Amino acid sequence: MTSKSQDKLIVVGALKGAHGVRGEVRVKSFTAEPEDLFTYGPLTDAAGRVLLTPLSARPGNDHFIVATREQKQKEEWDALKGALLHVARAQLPEAEEDEFYIEDLVGLDVVSEGDAVAGRVKSVQNFGADDLLEVQLLTGGHSVFVPFTLADVPEIDFETRRVSIPDLASWSEPEPDQ
Repeated sequence: MTSKSQDKLIVVGALKGAHGVRGEVRVKSFTAEPEDLFTYGPLTDAAGRVLLTPLSARPGNDHFIVATREQKQKEEWDALKGALLHVARAQLPEAEEDEFYIEDLVGLDVVSEGDAVAGRVKSVQNFGADDLLEVQLLTGGHSVFVPFTLADVPEIDFETRRVSIPDLASWSEPEPDQ
């Protein structure tokens, strides 16, 4: 893993607004084990500015009620409702063998036929059905979406920083006019 990827900020939760009038805030966790969110230390915005430092957290209905080091009024927490919470990639635990963080795919080269690089993973998206790799093509300047399935993406090699998509050409062909 490169230093650059270790510095990358990863979304781990979101603010849901104030809880009561004692300065507590409601937080939605996006981590696999929801309570792990509060073990990473200060949670930041996308620019790396600390939004909250959890002191304690207790479960709510679909969120946690969090006491924080930052002293904010109810109106201040409510104004931050919807803000995404981030941590540096380096703060997350190492992935198990044969597992990885989705964000680690971003920036990997995409090879299709042979060893020639055809593009780069721009993002990983999910529009409600399944994960899709957004591949920025080197030729044509546009990007294409490829289903992130074993059939379509049979190999990921983090050592060489490459993703294999053998049938990339079929995903990058324009749709015929109907």
